[in-house]
Amino acid sequence: MTKKMSISTSKTSLVLLLCQIISALDVPLDSKLLEELSQPPTITQQSPKDYIVDPRENIVIQCEAKGKPPPSFSWTRNGTHFDIDKDAQVTMKPNSGTLVINIMNGGKAEAYEGVYQCTARNERGAAISNNIVVRPSRSPLWTKEKLEPNHVREGDSLVLHCRPPVGLPPPIIFWMDNAFQRLPQSERVSQGLNGDLYFSNVQPEDTREDYICYARFNHTQTIQQKQPISVKVFSTKPVTERQPVLLTPTGSTSTKVELRGNVLLLECIAAGLPTPVIRWIKEGGELPANRTFFENFKKTLKIIDVSEADSGNYKCIARNALGSVHHVISVTVKAAPYWITAPRNLVLSPGEDGTLICRANGNPKPSISWLANGVPIAIAPEDPSRKVDGDTIIFSHVQERSSAVYQCNASNEYGYLLANAFVNVLAEPPRILTPANKLYQVIADSPALLDCAYFGSPKPEIEWFKGVKGSILRGNEYVFHDNGTLEIPVAQKNNAGTYTCVARNELGKIQNEVQLEIKDPTMIIKQPEYKVIQRYGQVSFECIIKHDSTLLPTVTWLKDNDELPDDERFLVGKDNLTIMNVTDKDDGTYTCIVNTTLDSVSASAVLTVVAAPPTPAIIYARPNPPFDLELTGQLERSIDLSWLPGDENNSPITSFVIEFEDALHEPGVWRYQTEVPGSQTTAQLKLSPYVNYSFRVIAVNRIGRSQPSEPSEQYLTKSASPDENPANVQGIGSEPDNLVITWEPLKGFQSNGPGLQYKVSWRQKDVDDEWTSVIVANVSKYIVSGTPTFVPYEVKVQALNDLGYAPEPSEVIGHSGEDLPMVAPGNVQVHVINSTLAKVHWDPVPLKSVRGHLQGYKVYYWKVQSLSRRSRRHVEKKILTFRGNKTFGMLPGLEPYSSYKLNVRVVNGKGEGPASPDKVFKTPEGVPSSPSFLKITNPTLDSLTLEWGSPTHPNGVLTSYTLKFQPINNTHELGPLVEIRIPANESSLILKNLNYSTRYKFYFNAQTSVGSGSQITEEAVTIMDEAMASRQVDIATQGWFIGLMCAVALLILILLIVCFIRRNKGGKYPVKEKEDAHADPEIQPMKEDDGTFGEYSDAEDHKPLKKGSRTPSDRTVKKEDSDDSLVDYGEGVNGQFNEDGSFIGQYSGKKEKEPAEGNESSEAPSPVNAMNSFV
Repeated sequence: MTKKMSISTSKTSLVLLLCQIISALDVPLDSKLLEELSQPPTITQQSPKDYIVDPRENIVIQCEAKGKPPPSFSWTRNGTHFDIDKDAQVTMKPNSGTLVINIMNGGKAEAYEGVYQCTARNERGAAISNNIVVRPSRSPLWTKEKLEPNHVREGDSLVLHCRPPVGLPPPIIFWMDNAFQRLPQSERVSQGLNGDLYFSNVQPEDTREDYICYARFNHTQTIQQKQPISVKVFSTKPVTERQPVLLTPTGSTSTKVELRGNVLLLECIAAGLPTPVIRWIKEGGELPANRTFFENFKKTLKIIDVSEADSGNYKCIARNALGSVHHVISVTVKAAPYWITAPRNLVLSPGEDGTLICRANGNPKPSISWLANGVPIAIAPEDPSRKVDGDTIIFSHVQERSSAVYQCNASNEYGYLLANAFVNVLAEPPRILTPANKLYQVIADSPALLDCAYFGSPKPEIEWFKGVKGSILRGNEYVFHDNGTLEIPVAQKNNAGTYTCVARNELGKIQNEVQLEIKDPTMIIKQPEYKVIQRYGQVSFECIIKHDSTLLPTVTWLKDNDELPDDERFLVGKDNLTIMNVTDKDDGTYTCIVNTTLDSVSASAVLTVVAAPPTPAIIYARPNPPFDLELTGQLERSIDLSWLPGDENNSPITSFVIEFEDALHEPGVWRYQTEVPGSQTTAQLKLSPYVNYSFRVIAVNRIGRSQPSEPSEQYLTKSASPDENPANVQGIGSEPDNLVITWEPLKGFQSNGPGLQYKVSWRQKDVDDEWTSVIVANVSKYIVSGTPTFVPYEVKVQALNDLGYAPEPSEVIGHSGEDLPMVAPGNVQVHVINSTLAKVHWDPVPLKSVRGHLQGYKVYYWKVQSLSRRSRRHVEKKILTFRGNKTFGMLPGLEPYSSYKLNVRVVNGKGEGPASPDKVFKTPEGVPSSPSFLKITNPTLDSLTLEWGSPTHPNGVLTSYTLKFQPINNTHELGPLVEIRIPANESSLILKNLNYSTRYKFYFNAQTSVGSGSQITEEAVTIMDEAMASRQVDIATQGWFIGLMCAVALLILILLIVCFIRRNKGGKYPVKEKEDAHADPEIQPMKEDDGTFGEYSDAEDHKPLKKGSRTPSDRTVKKEDSDDSLVDYGEGVNGQFNEDGSFIGQYSGKKEKEPAEGNESSEAPSPVNAMNSFV
């Protein structure tokens, strides 16, 4: 249905703008081509806008850029030119704009505090960096103050103020005691966001003199300590309960302003007895799901990634048994500028038109300003081809001198965005990037795609020829893609040969030849067949193939879609698979897969293993237990044991296992001592001191183990000092300031005597310290407190008892506790490889900032929005972990034409460090998915109506739809193919001038600028001529036709009666004899004794039927419906398995066909089938 459209004058410019954008040149990502083309500068790397540096280290201000010719660099500082040559402390890296300010050799970081901006310039323009504000970090000392002890009555509230010194960046606050242990926090006692320590009500156990507030300055890796605060709680009886009162915030209302994308933190801490419970609500709405978290025992409400929709009134309610109090915080979410459409580089030909668009949003709305080569556009040199219209620059009839770099600045009171985008005007003759004489090989009846990647300015026209002097290719059998590719949808043998691609524009012409070879498809001409084999038999599956003589096939066999077992019984031949000595575990599906470099085919068959006939067998059993155990030759560390073996029960004894019981330490527990050969009935056993031994013996043969013998008499050995030290000694910190030493304690019989203890020793590695030691008992862990964070220690643990020490133990290296990493990875760069894959790079963090074992890096990435739908959705962050010190990784599974964000974090054993700044990247367009549906309605004599839905995943901007259709005759042969291009905004089409009563096949797909998506197919039939239809209907109403049908029905009825009478008399009828010759396997019963197929016989005539014929008596089963059909084995209605795994269904009863299937036969119904139904 044609849509009526009207375009106003204001909309005309928008349509013209879109046309101009589409006309811009795309430069292929060909490295050789990019090296040859002139290009204005592009900033590729720069330091963050707010750059806080360590005042003890050299300052590195990054500025990297690319361009052709390579750009030169200059800097401004605080808005004026920064002459690097005049400052001996400042150098610029070679072939780079990065500044290095030498602080470690006498410079002072404070002297270089300021606002820096980098300019990269070549003959085609100048790009500028952000304003980089450089500030040295500060970690000032606490001001000295005299702190009076706090005397508080039990049950009253208390606030201990921290008031840390102001640092840059702000410090992290925590409270500890004199032993460097964190003070426990709870619903009653907790730290506020400002660092103060709040007591909702004090208790006697709160009395102590070492409440110490610490401020940790991460940038300088320093910790400052406030003087200890003393708290003394005095009791009065009774303790008065009090209803809640808010300690912070004060009053009933307050306000809070937060920026979009940040984390919103709201806090309510209340006093009261009993301790109040805090609850949060949002007035007139719900707290956002999946972004809301409660911290600090629900005293802090945390909402991540806030947006304008999160503005509103948030109420905290503190409640206990005596009442409640509430506070309302009015939250306003503002927004620094963020991009809607950032300007993109523009490559044009002389005389072409184009546009740069810069659109940003924020709260308040940001203002847009333009610069040309770093100069405000109002005072920049005039360009007659350029016109500024607010957030858009329109270029008309550009020339090579119009090349420049333009900067768009979007700013409001909360920040700014700066983007560089160049206009590069190129005049280039055509170039073909596809290698010459490239060979393409495809399988017959498959699509062939011949590449002709090209570039030129103006954009060249592409033509294809077959052969050296052939004519230009045209017609429906070819598809010509915008990227130069020639597609032959259904390649045949006659399509093989040489193809020539010609690219021409007004500056020249070039051509390239490629070769196309068409190969025969690979086929399995004899497939493996279903087999039933007896256990311990031999079976073989055949897989005979036919393939193109120039392709080398490889044949692989699988069992149940997995590799064949590593078993010498499986013999793989050239055309078969043989299994020797078949066992029950060989039961399953075997698949033959044939692969060539161009195609792959497979075929499968099922193997069913059944039981072999039983044969008399000797009864084998486990041996009887040994008896008559005797101990002789008693010594301090050894003893002799002898025994008599029991009956071996037709299976020779292979070994004896000797076990012991320690009645002194582990009564009732039997442990392994040793094992001796079955021919030996004595053994000399090694003993340990201070063990009360008794022994027993177990006999072993091929069948299994005997019952244990009766225990021997007991023997107690003398005490001695330990022979060994604890095993598995480790030193691993559980907190940043401790070292946890653990070991595997000795067993009771390993103690060698009473009074088992452990001497635990440690010292810091690579430091000239003495060993520190403690002696402990009945533990397997010792905690060393007050250690530096993550330093190596030497650790050893020595056993001792009342008789002395064990030998000197070996030393192991451990580490004190880890802390979270301090620094985020820098220089995060994303290289988009294609529409679904990107590569991310980052610089490794300094090892000293990891503060633990470096485990790797985590990349968090998430889709912000689809560029085609312009709609945001729920952000689902994905995480990829890269082990070790890797500095790059691949991000797979991206969605085409989408905007993504990512950040990188370093990971140690304690957890993750801070995230790097979010990096925004976009995936290019891809080909779309197939249209969501294709419906064909309203058939007439010569027309059909087509309706369709747009692709579920457009993966870009749809440019058009392609409809191909062709008629199909009664023999399923395809007629000529017709192709129609349809605008992307259409959703229906009426096809006219079709043939009546003709079936048509339709192929429908969508296109983006990248190419065509997968197609959807449908078939439909135009209605027949009305006169012909009426003639066909009239035949069925003729009297002679009705009489003939009645006579046929009467003859069939008489024949059925005669057959029934002959059957009851025991006589055979001709069709019955045919049944004898062709027994129907579907009605043959299964023998229950061995699972093989039984034979059918008449009730009175017991003559066996012939095996092997598998054709049913009605002769209507098609070849593809044979008993070997995998459909019947896999998903058929009647296919099922017995409890032992054997297959039943086809061979255990008659399989009933669906009514629709029964009508597919072209023969008359069989009397025998009718008879079977009657019986």
